[in-house]
Amino acid sequence: MSRVLTPERSRRRGPRPLVALGCFVALGLGLGALAGLVWPLVADLPAYTVGANGRASTSERGLARVLGADAWFCLLGVPVGLALGLLAWRRFRELGWPVVLVGTLTAAAAGCVCWLVGTRIGPGDFPERLAAAQPGDLVPIALALRAKASLLVWPFLAVLPILLGSSLGPDEDEPARQPAAASVADGS
Repeated sequence: MSRVLTPERSRRRGPRPLVALGCFVALGLGLGALAGLVWPLVADLPAYTVGANGRASTSERGLARVLGADAWFCLLGVPVGLALGLLAWRRFRELGWPVVLVGTLTAAAAGCVCWLVGTRIGPGDFPERLAAAQPGDLVPIALALRAKASLLVWPFLAVLPILLGSSLGPDEDEPARQPAAASVADGS
């Protein structure tokens, strides 16, 4: 016995679009917070050495490593952005062009949450820690996003699966074509 899927039944079976959208945004913000917890753990921050005279110095290599935190921020944005874009495409493609906004805005918000969480749980305010340091102490710099353009990595990578899915995937408005081999086998 097969059941007919009526409009009332289909509304009861799946979540409403706004609920699905809310869940998607919550997932994106959660992934951003999780990435924000990982960011301070993987970012290798250079440290300043406090001298006997109270001056702090670092090496040239330390100065070069300052942007390493930005690189890790971008690397964390790669899987999160791609996952959000893929999920947005699979779940919301029937919306049409607004799926781009859903994916990119959620990924941008996830990047901002990562930035906020990471800097909050990072080593803290550098001038305060430096002022409290004793001679010989190593004081790591503050975890910060110095290249603000790094925030664009997250939405860019989210839009990538949407772009590829919409341009390379089947067009739902066109009828499905039968392969040429099937029409030859039918004797056409």
